[in-house]
Amino acid sequence: MKRPKNEPPVGRRFRLSHFLLGIGILYLIFISCKFPQFLEIASLLSGDDSYIESDGEKVGDSEDSDLSKTFFNSVYKDTFHRKLEDNQNQDAPIRPNKEPLEEGKNGSLSIKPLQYKYGRITGEILRRRNRTNDLTVLERMADEAWTLGLKAWEDLDKLDEKETGEGSILEGKPESCPSWVSMTGEELAMGDKVMFLPCGLAAGSSITVVGTPHYAHQEYVPQLAKFRRGDAMVMVSQFMVELQGLKSVDGEAPPKILHLNPRLKGDWSRRPVIEHNTCYRMQWGTAQRCDGLASKNDEDMLVDGFVRCEKWMRNDIVDSKESKTTSWFKRFIGREQKPEVTWPFPFVEGRLFILTIRAGVDGYHISAGGRHVTSFPYRTGFTLEDATGLAVKGDIDIHSVYATSLPASHPSFSPQKVLEMSQKWKAHPLPNSPIQLFIGVLSATNHFAERMAVRKTWMQSSAIKSSSVVVRFFVALNPRKEVNAVLKKEAAYFGDIVILPFMDRYELVVLKTIAICEFGIQNVTAAYIMKCDDDTFVRVDTVLKEIEGTSPKKSLYMGNLNLLHRPLRSGKWAVTYEEWPEAVYPPYANGPGYIISSDIAKFIVSQHGNRSLRLFKMEDVSMGMWVEQFNSSMATVQYSHNWKFCQYGCLVDYFTAHYQSPRQMICLWDKLGRGRAHCCNFR
Repeated sequence: MKRPKNEPPVGRRFRLSHFLLGIGILYLIFISCKFPQFLEIASLLSGDDSYIESDGEKVGDSEDSDLSKTFFNSVYKDTFHRKLEDNQNQDAPIRPNKEPLEEGKNGSLSIKPLQYKYGRITGEILRRRNRTNDLTVLERMADEAWTLGLKAWEDLDKLDEKETGEGSILEGKPESCPSWVSMTGEELAMGDKVMFLPCGLAAGSSITVVGTPHYAHQEYVPQLAKFRRGDAMVMVSQFMVELQGLKSVDGEAPPKILHLNPRLKGDWSRRPVIEHNTCYRMQWGTAQRCDGLASKNDEDMLVDGFVRCEKWMRNDIVDSKESKTTSWFKRFIGREQKPEVTWPFPFVEGRLFILTIRAGVDGYHISAGGRHVTSFPYRTGFTLEDATGLAVKGDIDIHSVYATSLPASHPSFSPQKVLEMSQKWKAHPLPNSPIQLFIGVLSATNHFAERMAVRKTWMQSSAIKSSSVVVRFFVALNPRKEVNAVLKKEAAYFGDIVILPFMDRYELVVLKTIAICEFGIQNVTAAYIMKCDDDTFVRVDTVLKEIEGTSPKKSLYMGNLNLLHRPLRSGKWAVTYEEWPEAVYPPYANGPGYIISSDIAKFIVSQHGNRSLRLFKMEDVSMGMWVEQFNSSMATVQYSHNWKFCQYGCLVDYFTAHYQSPRQMICLWDKLGRGRAHCCNFR
């Protein structure tokens, strides 16, 4: 009897059933091995804590229980923010315990699932899924900063004043500096293309750079796409010579006191151009461009008698002063004509040049090959002594650099020049009664001038003098022990500095914000807490009136609010999808000045204490996340937006003005004294 054709053979059915059975067995084995991990991820996504045992170790995941132990044992330890009440001097700076932190000293520390609405599948889950003990970048930064900070504080305690010479600095004795500095191109390249000028510059100082510009190379410049048809591939040859100041913290670019940018090719104008500018706190001023046309000869436009831009040969220049007929007639009657001398653009690809920058009385004067090319007036907010570094970068080969006629004394931004040890600038002791507002000011270790300017201006407001408002600076430590020594003396004298025992980094500003919240609820009883920067000028009375206009029964988040702000995925401020997978951030106020009510601050400190507060590298965005979490889980938050909490610079009738130099602070205070809330736009 024949088997039907459509009936599979017995051997084939047997092989197929065994194959499917084998797949099923393998699947069951896989599920049995991975099921605990799937449960863990499900608990993290749902926010369920039931999967955490009482001893803090997750079932089936014992080797992951030590994840980030080092980070939490350091950053989240109780000694991170010591209460000032524990000290004999209530206004003494916060400092760490003498005992170094030891891993496991208080028993093993485990991690609970992070409880937040945004970004659920983040690095926490990915690290557990990959069964790795790697820390996030921010965690590693914080762990390293804490370790270095404890060591720096121990060194500071042991530091002998005679070793640092800081006693002489505070007494105003000059520190000697060389009168000239020179470097070869190789030496400059080894020093990250920066030459250190120990005492800055003085009137008459000059810097000479000998180099050769590179030949142009093709480069994609998206900014040029809107100025020209087709793609943005252009031939580019340019370089920058910059006088820089000291950067405040790691992660923030140093101020650019003079930015000299010759563009041989690649400018949007398609012509050779020289551009000047300044940059303070990573914000550029108004550029001055020289494009081959002579600037006006008016006296108010001259810089020490020199024009700002000299003329060089341009093929597109047509002399409109006289017609060809007039020129022929003058030659016919024999009238003598003075020939007009023009020079080519002073920088040529592949050809050596000698560039000199000289510091005059009114500005910098730039010459090339012995001929004056351009002058740049000093921008108020910087002094000559601030220029403590020369950076040369771009499409250029440097052969040598010389700096001569340098000042022999310590620069003017040093402590003895800006710290006025006068009783009238000292802070009042912390009040025992509740206060209306606590203002925490973020500052960097070497910002002596900025802090002194704040003390002499808006910290003299009547509300602060009457102790209804309290202000304190929050400062982390500096890699230079002598700078820390001066900071410690400044804090002890003025009584308005909270020293946080970790090494300062721009990315760790969020830890200072947590410290401000903790201080505002534990060291003073404040109804509202404000965070600002040391280059923010605050109209204290006006801010108080703005707060009084809100409902006291509602939680408050006030500032210059950003709505539906998208994270940047490339560039300096790039945020990875692991750090923030959502398309937009929650509403957040710009960092230079915002206000939260005390219940929000208590929530932040509480979440921080039980290890469930999410840390993000952008401080202002972090606050928006925390407020959003409070708003969705605790109480309704009143979001109050106003543009007068200025993010960039200053507006008339401002509440806060940002990016204000010490000189601008003094100017703003003087104008307020005359009843005018007007800006001082020097730059």
